[in-house]
Amino acid sequence: MSETYTFIATATMGLESIVAKEIKALGYKTTVENGKVMWDGPIESMIEANLWVRTSDRIKLVVGEFDAFTFDELFEKTKALPWEDFIPVYGEFPVDGRSVKSTLFSISDCQRIVKKAVVERLKETYNQEWFKEDGPKFQLEVALLKDKATLTIDTSGDGLHKRGYRRLHNRAPLKETLAAALISLTNWRYDEPFLDPFCGSGTIPIEAALMAKNIAPGLYRNFESEQWPWIDENLWAEARERAKAKIVDREIQIYGSDHDRELIELSRENAKLAHVPEIQFERNAVQDLKAPAERGILVANPPYGTRLEDEKTVKRIYTQLGDVVQDHFPFWSVYVITANEQFEEAYGEKATKKRKLYNGNIKTDYYQFWAKRK
Repeated sequence: MSETYTFIATATMGLESIVAKEIKALGYKTTVENGKVMWDGPIESMIEANLWVRTSDRIKLVVGEFDAFTFDELFEKTKALPWEDFIPVYGEFPVDGRSVKSTLFSISDCQRIVKKAVVERLKETYNQEWFKEDGPKFQLEVALLKDKATLTIDTSGDGLHKRGYRRLHNRAPLKETLAAALISLTNWRYDEPFLDPFCGSGTIPIEAALMAKNIAPGLYRNFESEQWPWIDENLWAEARERAKAKIVDREIQIYGSDHDRELIELSRENAKLAHVPEIQFERNAVQDLKAPAERGILVANPPYGTRLEDEKTVKRIYTQLGDVVQDHFPFWSVYVITANEQFEEAYGEKATKKRKLYNGNIKTDYYQFWAKRK
């Protein structure tokens, strides 16, 4: 088996450049396309990416890529790939699929044909007619885009947003990967104060603390590929030890605030699970906020006014946030993500910069108000 593989770090639309920056920081050259960042590297690079990349959804191993205009072509080219290099005789290998702007548009048919082709290949290799599939999981995907098929195996298992610290969360949680991206898009220096005035279950402050202390986001969770027999388990153990050695023992000034007492308690529990119990969480209504320092960074994911709150309530919250920033945070940089298109009007100020992002399937804007100078 080749020592160099091709990997894909999947990315939410709009975050590709941030994911690419993280892969480059691991020492690999990247190619960026819509929704994905690709690189070539040894198996260790996949392990490092799973442990360290904060803003990608999952890491996939590319088995093959080819043009496919007919089902026969899809079958034969899939069967020609070296599946036995990756899937042991007892491996479980379900197939996911998607198709965009391709002749082969029936996803269920593509999945069925890929499954059949892999089975036929493994029959020849292992000289048996039936596979029990009761071992480690190898989640395959056939992705067709403009008649080009990409065959991958998911290495992550659970999505990378599942760090392991948020076992319970509030009604409308922000994914950890997006929270990390929001922080990456600020000009925060880790020795500066950082505040989230709508902290919910604590995701944004916790992600900020993990970044400030250089704690690998995947350090305290497991990955599907840890069970794969052809990867030396020592590689995972060594990568985790290296990650632990890189943790920075630094004092942090990170604050989370919310009007809900139960959420503040939940945030504290989550912070303990994330190994950053020093985050300061306090119950506060937004209009009662006071700045802990003259300068700092404020990142907020306030209510959007979709389902959970009515428009009048949301508009009042935005106005209160604008007033409190003007009165108590004049020299702070403020960053707010919301799907509400009337945000600037209610907040009372035009953003310095605005960036389109997706929070799940919700189209949002990330408003950036840079700090005023004295």
